[in-house]
Amino acid sequence: MDNDVVIDVRQITKHFNGSRVLDGVSFSVTRGEVFGFLGPNGAGKTTTLRILLGLIRPDSGEALVLGDSLDTADPVRSRVGVLFENNGLVERFSARENLQFYADLYNIRNPKEKVEELLVFTGLLERGDGLVGTFSTGMKRKLGLARAILHDPEILFLDEPSSGLDPEGQRMVHDLILGLSGKRSMTIFLNSHNLDEVSRVCSKVAILHQGTIRAYDTIDRLRTGDKGTEIVITLHDEGEATKAIRILSEMKEAGPIRRLDDLHLTVFLSGDSGFPVLRELVAREVVVEEMMKKRRSLEDIYLDTVRQAEGDKPSEGTAGVTGLGGGGS
Repeated sequence: MDNDVVIDVRQITKHFNGSRVLDGVSFSVTRGEVFGFLGPNGAGKTTTLRILLGLIRPDSGEALVLGDSLDTADPVRSRVGVLFENNGLVERFSARENLQFYADLYNIRNPKEKVEELLVFTGLLERGDGLVGTFSTGMKRKLGLARAILHDPEILFLDEPSSGLDPEGQRMVHDLILGLSGKRSMTIFLNSHNLDEVSRVCSKVAILHQGTIRAYDTIDRLRTGDKGTEIVITLHDEGEATKAIRILSEMKEAGPIRRLDDLHLTVFLSGDSGFPVLRELVAREVVVEEMMKKRRSLEDIYLDTVRQAEGDKPSEGTAGVTGLGGGGS
């Protein structure tokens, strides 16, 4: 396994009661990456996560974390942090007692100092002596996050980390994820239904549907699609659309061209910059009012991927998703 690859999933399959849940799932996550794992309910995300954490074994294939399988590699487990939806808290303990309990389990140096640091960071210092059973869902989530990073893990597995949080709490989670990845090179595996959250913090995503990886790439490349960068051109004069299309069709950088109306047309470019198009049109006396790069949202990518997997056509005017196929990385 490449030294930079810290999560390596290779062709894993899993069946329950004769039903196939995972079918040749493969992907990898590199060190310091924030990786988003997406899919509808029943897609197999939780099963994949349980296999990665060593809670169940695949029928075939392998899932390596830091070069080992967590179902047998006890030393590696201490290098991993996990936050499930239940937060892993003792409700009859106070917030401070919960963190102290886990600090003792992990043999944390200067545990009192570490506990106070995390209570401050999560905004729970004033409730440090309050019983967790009296906390709101959002407060429990914040404390669960503090518990998950108490021992400074190399990899942090998060399952719906913003669930139950108010907007301020969600922003805190986003800032935490980016800070842990950037400053500490911590790898984050984010299992989430929150597409906005994933688009804000993740650099790469995999979309799982019916047990198969349907899309797997960086968000930027998925947004571009396999047709290239889509540019929307607004012309100044209604009579110049035909001329503009003729000019664009002669350019090697230009791909499919579509006329929207007398003033607007779109073109897909092989590169990321629309400047060569603008320069050529202006040089040949076509007055361009506006040129705008059109980028699909992660929601567009997700919905089109699921539709294609179910045999439907993608939404009108949307570029196809790169990386589609049967579980390959």
